[in-house]
Amino acid sequence: MLKLTDIHTFYGPIEALRGIDLEIRQGEIVCLIGNNGAGKSTALMTISGILKPKEGLILFEGEEISGIPPHEIVRKGISQVPEGRRIFPKLTVRDNLEMGGFSAKGNFQSCIDMVFGLFPLLKERQQQPGGTLSGGEQQMLAIGRALMSSPKLLLLDEPSLGLAPIIVQKIFKTVKEINREGVTVLLVEQNARAALSLSNRGYVLENGRIALEGNGEDLLHNEQVRKAYLGE
Repeated sequence: MLKLTDIHTFYGPIEALRGIDLEIRQGEIVCLIGNNGAGKSTALMTISGILKPKEGLILFEGEEISGIPPHEIVRKGISQVPEGRRIFPKLTVRDNLEMGGFSAKGNFQSCIDMVFGLFPLLKERQQQPGGTLSGGEQQMLAIGRALMSSPKLLLLDEPSLGLAPIIVQKIFKTVKEINREGVTVLLVEQNARAALSLSNRGYVLENGRIALEGNGEDLLHNEQVRKAYLGE
């Protein structure tokens, strides 16, 4: 479904991604793990068109999307949940969702109903300003907003950041449910153990390069990963 080949992305003179190769097959959950500054969020922003790679090729369903504007990438079926949620705090929950559905190709009401089915609490609070929600509820809203465009591929950037463990469990359970409904997921996550347990496959990023790759179970038991990312 998605293939990155020799991707180099820069912030000014600083090279953040140094020739990464990455593949995602339809129906998978794939995770990117690594320390802060390894290039995980940069990879997502490069895929979604927010950052432009200086070199390399990005193919989505066989079509090159390198250099296409972000709104066009959304229309092609890729939607991102950004780190820090970035909801619109003064808009209501429903208005936030409607902002996510601006490019929806399907039935708008069916998208709303789908999100409310996943997150009944959002339905209860649909007239509340987004900024009055708790951190976990805002994360639900950010995921719901991304789902409003009916994506084929969902990019999730640090969905557990700053949340209580019980809320993290609920968020990851929902990600699994979204995947069962046919949405492929690329997950960036500091919680390496949770991410690898959830994922079919994983990539370890170090200093902008892919250091390791494999299925989630194998990486969970990899000695290097256990020492560096699992605190063992």
